[in-house]
Amino acid sequence: MTFEIAPINSCSNLKNRLLLLIAFLLVSTLVNAQNPNVLWYNTPSKNWDAAHPIGNGRLGAMVFGDVVNERIQLNEESLWAGSKADGNANAAAFLPLIQEKLLTGHIGEAKELAESYLKGPFMRIRSYQSLGDIRIHFFKDKRSTPDFESYRRSLNMREGIAEVDYSYDKVLFHREVFVSAVDDVLVIRLKASKPGMLTFKLDLSRSQDAIVKAVSSDELELLGQIVDLPDKDASPKGLHMKFSGRVIGKNKGGTLQTVNNSFWVENADEVVFYMTAATDYSFEKMDIDRSIDPSKVTESIIANVVSKSYEAIKMAHVNEHTALYDRVKFSLGSKLEKEDLPTDVRLSKVKAGGEDLFLTTQLFQFGRYLLMSSSRAPGKLPANLQGIWNEYMVAPWNSDFHTNINLQMNYWPADVTNLSETFAPFADLVHKMREPGAITAEKTFGAKGWTVNHLTNVFGHTSISDGVGWGTFPMAGPWLVTQLYDHYQFTGNQEFLENILLPTMQGSVEFVLSFLVKDKNGYYVTAPSNSPENTYILPNGEKHMLTYGATMDIQIARALLIAFLEIAEERKELEHLVLQSREVLSALPPTKVSARYGIIQEWLEDYEEAEPGHRHISQLFSLYPGKEITSRQPELFEAAKKTLNRRLEYAVKGEGFYTGWSRAWMINFFARLKDGEGAWKNILEMKRQLILDNLFDTHPPFQIDGNFGLTAGIAEMLLQSHEGEIELLPALPTSWDTGEIKGLMARGGYEVSMVWAEHKLTQVEIKSLRKNNVRLSYLGRSYSFSMNAGESLSLVLNKDRLKRK
Repeated sequence: MTFEIAPINSCSNLKNRLLLLIAFLLVSTLVNAQNPNVLWYNTPSKNWDAAHPIGNGRLGAMVFGDVVNERIQLNEESLWAGSKADGNANAAAFLPLIQEKLLTGHIGEAKELAESYLKGPFMRIRSYQSLGDIRIHFFKDKRSTPDFESYRRSLNMREGIAEVDYSYDKVLFHREVFVSAVDDVLVIRLKASKPGMLTFKLDLSRSQDAIVKAVSSDELELLGQIVDLPDKDASPKGLHMKFSGRVIGKNKGGTLQTVNNSFWVENADEVVFYMTAATDYSFEKMDIDRSIDPSKVTESIIANVVSKSYEAIKMAHVNEHTALYDRVKFSLGSKLEKEDLPTDVRLSKVKAGGEDLFLTTQLFQFGRYLLMSSSRAPGKLPANLQGIWNEYMVAPWNSDFHTNINLQMNYWPADVTNLSETFAPFADLVHKMREPGAITAEKTFGAKGWTVNHLTNVFGHTSISDGVGWGTFPMAGPWLVTQLYDHYQFTGNQEFLENILLPTMQGSVEFVLSFLVKDKNGYYVTAPSNSPENTYILPNGEKHMLTYGATMDIQIARALLIAFLEIAEERKELEHLVLQSREVLSALPPTKVSARYGIIQEWLEDYEEAEPGHRHISQLFSLYPGKEITSRQPELFEAAKKTLNRRLEYAVKGEGFYTGWSRAWMINFFARLKDGEGAWKNILEMKRQLILDNLFDTHPPFQIDGNFGLTAGIAEMLLQSHEGEIELLPALPTSWDTGEIKGLMARGGYEVSMVWAEHKLTQVEIKSLRKNNVRLSYLGRSYSFSMNAGESLSLVLNKDRLKRK
């Protein structure tokens, strides 16, 4: 395969050419230093979680920016160890006895029975894996040549490009790395200001289960198959997923050739590499498919780009990427925008006690950038615990899809920050889980419909995992479905309603109606289950996780049934489910307030908590992301405040801890409580304790959900639409006295832009995506306007009232 790289524009005079390049780079540096969409650093990354993430939803990479030994770590979304396997326990026949023991207070006996009968043939899944690494080795003579100067690496979030610039021996070197969604390739471009100055070796490698071979003089291929060794706790051993990674290189000037697992480049002016990868995984089957040849897939992708110029590929990438990114713009009018500071220096100043509003706006956009980069076409899978970026063969928590909050949190910002396309992989996965989830419902819980417990993977794993206490969470499926409904409230997409939401919700409702049992008070409750990962203490001192009727379970069931009734009420074919849903809904236990502490009870009984500062705050599901607890229920609203204060109090004492995602959840909670100062305090604490130098959230270790939760929380501070009206600036902190947000979305299909000064709105623009009556709320006053599809409404504040402009 051959093609030409467009020539470098040249000046007749070499000196003038060099001066022009220096001027260009200096101007670029000054502009980008003040650009809210650019993260930049004046040192290379020394470790993985300081590198720059780039991705197109299917392919991901981490760019380190080292001058002499560059590393670009690679990922492909479907490269998982393991295989499709039934991990379900045949527990249905024993479930009534377990339920009886739980409902009659014999928790210890219920636990023993659960340990005997709820465990399947394996209790652990295998991990999402790294594809490998590209390493670029340059020559530096330490004896006689000068050191590197003017170093700068950056990530342009708006354009989706990582760059590295430096000078060496009076020569300027420039690298660009990006992953194109249009062409489905990773692109690496290297150039120098002086002809013939690029001499280096580029390696393609993987630490296990793969070989690399030269396909031609300008092309390498990595070929592999995951070998899963025997593990008594994990899914079956065997020779499993096959994969391919392919790199082609093209040079301007000098020479380029392949040798072993490397490219050897000498005296080139400019070099471009294109890389892609594939596996024999089929999302449609949720299984390995041997009819897929990964090598042919990568060959086909590369064949589609070789006839294009680098400029054309880059332009197509930038145009596609910015079209999504530019939908939302956010500024807090910070004076710090003019400070020429690297991102890590900004962060260090915050960790030392500063605030930095400018960095806050960058973190907001970084969350949007990460979601765009890890969850959209050409990818098919949702963002996992690490999005799409993982350097390990056995990752922390297997980098799986954790469904007891983490996967859900990944998608909290999708609709409100105007990236509804990124929600599709999440919705598709939930929809596909109906089939394996039906097996779990029947075999383990003796129920109809479908569900999943506290985690899943690319093979549709839905059974109890990681232990009975942690893993028994059958209300994860219904929780996922409530999020599908919330997405529908934003978009109103009828095709989504009929093809995805309704069939998925129907199966989830069938599960809930057949799984719930009546307790001694005549309430419908879940049994068995747990309040995610938390432990309670019985009066006799026993500690347990397994329970019945956990508050979160009931809140999820209520949210699901209410949503179902809203879309199924007039459908005759669902009349029997509608009648059952009404009956069960009326007999669910209420959310209770503890007589001892005045907080929302986490369990149906007012148990003592083993960890009062626990990272999960599951009993507040109905505050956020749910919609049940609002200021219209004053008792629950006040109890929710006390619940958060108690959690934070014990966390400060060290009797609990806060992960990045837990702190992000706090931001959303305080926003829903209309407490802007509380939300801002948690943003500051998150920046000071739980944000890494590259702005990744840390659990610790790195876990991406906190980034997404932070972005969602900031949006929730500025706009809320869960109570049937659009509330403007509901939780604005004192320090955010001036600002502008453009392009947020509200339920009902509205795009909202706002400008404020001295803590008051000055301008509002609402664009309606469909014909409707829009209801607005600001400063305790409500407004209603009739709007047609595509119509925009401009308002200004006049004597504390919103009026048409």
